[in-house]
Amino acid sequence: MKAVIYNKYGSPNVLKIKDIAKPKPKDDEILVKIYSATVTSGDVRLRSSDFPPLFWLPARLIFGLFKPKKKILGHELAGIVEDVGKRVTEFKVGDSVFGTTTMLHTGSYAEYICLPQQWKNGVVGIKPKNLNYQESAALPVGAMTAMFLLEKANLAKGQSVLIYGASGSVGSYAVQISNQKGSSVTGVCSTSNFEMVKSLGAKNVIDYKKEDFSKRNEKFDIVFDAVGKTAKTKAKRVLKVGGNFVSVKMLTKEKAEHLKLIKTLAEEGKLKPFIDKSFKLDDIEKAHEYVETGRKRGNVVIEVSK
Repeated sequence: MKAVIYNKYGSPNVLKIKDIAKPKPKDDEILVKIYSATVTSGDVRLRSSDFPPLFWLPARLIFGLFKPKKKILGHELAGIVEDVGKRVTEFKVGDSVFGTTTMLHTGSYAEYICLPQQWKNGVVGIKPKNLNYQESAALPVGAMTAMFLLEKANLAKGQSVLIYGASGSVGSYAVQISNQKGSSVTGVCSTSNFEMVKSLGAKNVIDYKKEDFSKRNEKFDIVFDAVGKTAKTKAKRVLKVGGNFVSVKMLTKEKAEHLKLIKTLAEEGKLKPFIDKSFKLDDIEKAHEYVETGRKRGNVVIEVSK
């Protein structure tokens, strides 16, 4: 099968297309033929080993001190179940699925992957009926991260929510989930993304290049840093008494119930993935170069196979 391999950390050109053996599912695993995957900021960070100083050594110990332990990147996927292990009860051959490879595992930059039918952390489920494979692949990580952190912030109807980085993957889902909950959303992004963020449900928008949100007189119940580029000290200036600050820098947990809720919201038309660009698997280097610019809107999708 065709897969993207990287044997060392570095720039996008460390990613190489190679033919490797097709995996075989264990008794409790499903074999998925991957149609679509994504390039997330997490994939880019792993590839380049671009971790904050305090986390650099722990991250290297987990993912590989001198070279990557896992040779295939990719956290999100959508595809069809091609084979199942003898103990698999939740899926059958022919099921269209979407999900993640878990926070500590990767592997969706390949034509096939074996996944346990039940992850301890990551999750896989039947994909939304109304979404294609590209759209479905772009849902799990960003939407589950947004949902987990908004729950942690005690999101409730009638609240005011400021989302910093509202045009990114996590931010775009945070805007929609907050809006669906009945909150008033203010999105922080560039002027060029105002229309996009408003279309997702933001009532107000702020251009971070022209205005420092922390100097506003307005107060918010929740400040959500969806890109990990603002500080809690700044957020406190605009938080109401008892308000909450959450950030993608926090540890999150992937939950099966979140994936099921995301699927339901998507099928009801209440949660839509925003696809910025789509690349072929052979163009994975270009896809990483684009995401690395920091100008990605929503999600970048990889067409793995047809």
